[in-house]
Amino acid sequence: MAQQQNQTQTQEDINQLLKVRREKLSQLQESGKDPFCITKFDVTAHSTDVKEDYSQWEGKEVSMAGRMMSKRVMGKASFCNVQDLKGNIQSYVARDSIGEEAYKEFRKLDIGDIIGLTGTVFTTKTGEISIHATSVTLLSKSLQVLPEKYHGLTNTDMRYRQRYTDLIMNEDVKKTFVLRSRIISCIRRYLDDLGFLEVETPMLVSNAGGAAARPFETHYNALDEDVKLRISLELYLKRLIVGGMEKVYEIGRVFRNEGLDTRHNPEFTLMELYQAYTDYHGMMDLTENMFRHIAREVCHTTTIPYAEVEIDLGKPFERLTMIDAIRKYTGIDFDQITTTEEAKKLADDRGVHYEARHVRGDIINLFFEEFVEEHLIQPTFIMDHPVEVSPLTKRKPDKPELVERFELFIYGREMCNAYSELNDPIDQRERFKAQEAALAAGDEEANTTDEDFLNALEIGMPPTGGIGYGIDRLVMLFTNSPAIRDVLLFPTMKTLGGKDQ
Repeated sequence: MAQQQNQTQTQEDINQLLKVRREKLSQLQESGKDPFCITKFDVTAHSTDVKEDYSQWEGKEVSMAGRMMSKRVMGKASFCNVQDLKGNIQSYVARDSIGEEAYKEFRKLDIGDIIGLTGTVFTTKTGEISIHATSVTLLSKSLQVLPEKYHGLTNTDMRYRQRYTDLIMNEDVKKTFVLRSRIISCIRRYLDDLGFLEVETPMLVSNAGGAAARPFETHYNALDEDVKLRISLELYLKRLIVGGMEKVYEIGRVFRNEGLDTRHNPEFTLMELYQAYTDYHGMMDLTENMFRHIAREVCHTTTIPYAEVEIDLGKPFERLTMIDAIRKYTGIDFDQITTTEEAKKLADDRGVHYEARHVRGDIINLFFEEFVEEHLIQPTFIMDHPVEVSPLTKRKPDKPELVERFELFIYGREMCNAYSELNDPIDQRERFKAQEAALAAGDEEANTTDEDFLNALEIGMPPTGGIGYGIDRLVMLFTNSPAIRDVLLFPTMKTLGGKDQ
């Protein structure tokens, strides 16, 4: 009861504050000083520019703009703290410096207001680098109340729904998204320097293939056709390899109609790249070098923290076949289990759930997921998957029941998926048939036959290595973020009351 009364009183206090803010705005507008009529403010420096190179700025005039996060009024002089893109800085605002009328207006400003400051850079008696203001301009009136300063925005659900407030109140959040941008820029530079071309391919497609996932479906009114949102970038990028573009990559959104958890969001950023005349070993080398390059360029070290461990990206990544990894962590040797019946009996004995349609290759993959993934903390390439779980991958010549594929695991999580790409159109058609059969048997994530892609393969695709990276998971690793929502500016959320709140 007491808690409910406190909440009621708090809401009443907030409502009163909101009313006062709107009254202040009305007074400004009535006096011809509507802040929303201001169109620009010339910024000459940001907070950390001045702090990090004080000797060059001392005594010079600067203009800064940002959100006022605190204010201390002390008679004829006051201090406020302004937060901009790069950080925050203190400003000393005195009546004698900005004028009596301007000082009265400054005293009426609220926490959260966006202001422009012009003044001289100096250091206070306590040693804090500050701006001695000669003018203060209200650029935008905040009509809402920011979360309480010392506790910040801690409600996780609200942080994701109101990312704009989260970015204001939590400095580490802003740093994460600045790093995300730098990581993606670093990847682009790395690939561009290797001669890759960045391209764009369709998001609305008639056949959503290239991955085992359930697509979102919609209707294209202009053509009166049902279409799907892409689940992968693969099949169009391979068409470009057929067309003679030897090195291509795309970074873009894909959409999968699946659940939400710490590693999955229905729309996410995927990067896929394809290179002619190489294989999955070439993709392994490229991947290992790229991860190491990102660590050095963005984190300035090849040993990075993630959760409770240190991930060493500087030493060679371990390379294991899937069957060898299962043998290493369980003692089970699937080279000795040659039939589906034997594999299913072993699954029954070990409590591994499988479906009636599953065969030996599927069960090998299930054993890997159940017993091995969690052990792969340091960077590990898992190679040579069963053909049944790899419908677009080239078979191993000496073991046709396996394919030339790898996944990179770090901290027990898949970071990327790569193949020696299947370029045999006859084999590819048979794989599509197997996928169609799986779809008919109830597998909603199975692919359907893409006739135009088969036509492209019949024209001829060179030996090609290809790889897909989940950019969001990669950013999670390099920013030490526990959940995918922490690296998505606007993650998917269940609507409240019929709309996002």
